[in-house]
Amino acid sequence: MTRQRLRAWFTHLPGRWLQAEERAQLRAILPTLFGYHLLQLGDVYSKDCLTSTRIPHCMVLDEWLQDTPPAGECARNEIRGSLEWLPVATDSLDTVVMPHTLEFTNDPHQVLREVDRVLIPEGHVVILAFNPWSLWMIWRVVLCWRGKPPWCGRFISQSRLKDWLQLLGFDIVEARRYFFRPPLSHKGVMRRLRFLDRIGRRWVPFFGAGYVVVARKRVATLTPIKPRWRPARRHIAPAGLAGNSRTLGKLREKR
Repeated sequence: MTRQRLRAWFTHLPGRWLQAEERAQLRAILPTLFGYHLLQLGDVYSKDCLTSTRIPHCMVLDEWLQDTPPAGECARNEIRGSLEWLPVATDSLDTVVMPHTLEFTNDPHQVLREVDRVLIPEGHVVILAFNPWSLWMIWRVVLCWRGKPPWCGRFISQSRLKDWLQLLGFDIVEARRYFFRPPLSHKGVMRRLRFLDRIGRRWVPFFGAGYVVVARKRVATLTPIKPRWRPARRHIAPAGLAGNSRTLGKLREKR
């Protein structure tokens, strides 16, 4: 239910502004990732966020799917299932996209373990999340007690998420923060404050409202150990005793 309410938040200001920025982030990232199968974990956006991918087979998985597909999406493949126990074969996906999935699940560690399981070696995961140390923290402190998304979510810092991924054997490809305007509902004011995004990206990136992390599943390689060969011992006969065994036996009898 919480993710359904988060989906509703993304249909109103300031959720629409943040959604537009996150779709722009994905438009820059997804064309660089290749493969055959992509899975989006969490159905929270009101508009399709996978239009820029080159991967032909895309799926969306959530416990609560939207009744109507997001705008701009065609022939979307849906899977209704648990985010913590994915009904997906091991080593079968090239890319997993997670838009605010970890903040609104009961066990984010289990979700990441499942992502690690279903990704092929060298597969990628793209995670979008709220930054707990952004200027939005003021609104979160005031409104989190009301139980309204996104303020009621369990925000995870970028550094902690990187640690979790690295413990699972992922390499961090890139990470950046975005959206530096306050969460206001006034459209005119939000447009006038666009300059804050330019200033924030250059001077205070730490305070972005959201962040994106791209990580690659590391391939476990075996390092061959070079064997230490020992030279065979040679048995050298004494000089002057060359000959066959029968001759040597006769010489011993004469002695």
